[in-house]
Amino acid sequence: MAKGYRVEKDSMGTVNVPEDALFGAQTQRAIDNFQLSDLQLPFAFIRAVALIKYCAAEANEALGQLDRRRADAIMQAALEVFEGRWQNQFPVDVFQTGSGTSTNMNVNEVLATLAAKQSGLEVHPNDHVNHGQSSNDVIPTAIQVSAARRLHRKLFPALKHLEQTIQEKAQQLNGIVKTGRTHLMDAMPLTFEQELETWAAQLKQARERLETLMPQLLSLPQGGTAIGTGVNAHPDFAHHFCDAMQRFTEMPFTSANNKFVGIAGQDIAVATSGVLTSLATVMMKIANDLRWMNSGPLAGLGEIELPALQPGSSIMPGKVNPVIPEAVAMASAQVFGNHTSISLAGQSGNFQLNVMLPLIAYNFLQSIELMTSSAYALADQAISGFTVHQEKLNEALARNPILVTALNPVIGYNKAAEIAKKAYQEKRPVLEVAMELTDLSESELTTLLDPAKLTNHRSRNRDS
Repeated sequence: MAKGYRVEKDSMGTVNVPEDALFGAQTQRAIDNFQLSDLQLPFAFIRAVALIKYCAAEANEALGQLDRRRADAIMQAALEVFEGRWQNQFPVDVFQTGSGTSTNMNVNEVLATLAAKQSGLEVHPNDHVNHGQSSNDVIPTAIQVSAARRLHRKLFPALKHLEQTIQEKAQQLNGIVKTGRTHLMDAMPLTFEQELETWAAQLKQARERLETLMPQLLSLPQGGTAIGTGVNAHPDFAHHFCDAMQRFTEMPFTSANNKFVGIAGQDIAVATSGVLTSLATVMMKIANDLRWMNSGPLAGLGEIELPALQPGSSIMPGKVNPVIPEAVAMASAQVFGNHTSISLAGQSGNFQLNVMLPLIAYNFLQSIELMTSSAYALADQAISGFTVHQEKLNEALARNPILVTALNPVIGYNKAAEIAKKAYQEKRPVLEVAMELTDLSESELTTLLDPAKLTNHRSRNRDS
């Protein structure tokens, strides 16, 4: 045996394991077999598996399936892992057996070692830590638990913070009128408040769509064991398990009525990922709007100035780039790619088991994390601190030929188009050209073409 190693044994024989490793033979076999990448499952996922072991031990002890000393020792070990200790003991590659058995056994072995050291008893990774469980229900349950907790504790607060930041900025900019754009071309005017509140409403809608999926994420297949029948689990295990999960997390986890569904398929992960992708489209829209409005400062739109965070070029002195919107756009693109992977993985439910669970877990949690950090970045490093170039806005408004749209009901579309074309060609204000080509007075035209009034046209009609 090589120096620095010990011999561990499993059902397939012996294997050399590093002396200081808390894991055993099955984890080491996974390390040896799966060297496809340098990616490991997020620790949020490992924490979820540890939490499952904690709740399973509590349920099994209550049902007389585990003696109190072993159950307490397993729960204490699981709590240590959940709280962030021993993170270096979970080295298995994401690209492993499709059920995630290697990760389940990695956690089982680490907890068994810790529990045995604490209690002085023999604690077996399969017979005790994994009692009444299978990788086939543990890993799908861990996907749902980790995703639900991340959404509830991380993403929803981040989105509410971004929504609030946008609304506060909108109120600060209330009354500031700017040129609207469709097809990236000049359109009717609107206020900054209207533009920003649109962003906030889009974000709120995306968040509410995610919230509607929470009950399905909270409905757990744990207790279905190998394929959904619950073989080797106590008949009341699932009920006791969810009670323990509710107490620990203070979230309303329930036992799925049909546990075959959460084991054979990953429909809820695919659906939630789809909504995360729709959220990413909103994030990218906001990021790109900010980039366009910030463009210039001389040759672009130059409507706003984002906070200057770092030098923008290694060769062009003084250049400052919209780095946060660019980073958020890239994060959003990653979420799009993750959804493609999750969708393809969701199709790999062959008969009674999905066999791409680790890939789903990795991409699902990464998407939630990216959207969470993107929300805070946009709020705190871009939106809250940008300033408006009022002179640039006013200049563009005065020369915007599309203001002539307001004259359609008075002079007709064709005459209005003539005015717009002449104003654009001669680079003159619409008001000047309209005075030349119509019989309307300057006072009438000033009222009709007032950009501020045009931003609130429906309210004006109601008032009249």
